[in-house]
Parts: sequence; C-alpha cells; structure tokens
Amino acid sequence: MSPWVLVALAGVLETGWAIGLKYSEGFTRPLPSALTIVGALGSFWLLSMAMKDLPVGTAYAVWVGIGTLGTAIMAVMLFGEPVSLARVLGILLILSGIVALKLA
Repeated sequence: MSPWVLVALAGVLETGWAIGLKYSEGFTRPLPSALTIVGALGSFWLLSMAMKDLPVGTAYAVWVGIGTLGTAIMAVMLFGEPVSLARVLGILLILSGIVALKLA
C-alpha cells in the first residue's frame, strides 16, 4: 500500500481518536475510552509504516494536518463549535501546507 495512503488513513484515525477523547469524558466511559485507545494505536502504527518510505518531518506534518483538519470539521458538526472567518482561513492554511508537503 502506498505510504501516502497509510498517512491519510492514519490521519483519519487521528481525527477519530481526538473526537473520542471528548466522548470518553476523561477516560471515565469504557466503550468510548477503548475505541479511543484502539484508534490511537492504529493511527500510530499506520504512521510508523508510512515512515518507512517517507521522510519523518513530512509524514508527521501531513498526519497532524489531516488530524487537525478532520478534528476541526467534526467538532463543528458534532459539538456545534463556532465557525468564523478566522477559523476557516486557518483550516485553509493547514490544507495548503498539507498539499505543499505532498508536492515537495
């Protein structure tokens, strides 16, 4: 499997475990806590597999960027977090950085 696909999947799992942290309520709810831990482990594993072929700085930055984008978008959708021009511009800047790193 392509290392870029692995990083993308790892980023999606990062979004999942970041949102899971909210649902786990400080790891006091067993099922959300377990799913969060499994998601985090899966995300780290996929990232480590991608890093066999990609530079560490690039892979890590893209992983974090995907996780940040996904988490910010899901937080608006699931938790009603506010949407402002500054937030949208910030998300677009992160997306631009991910694209630039992929093309570099």
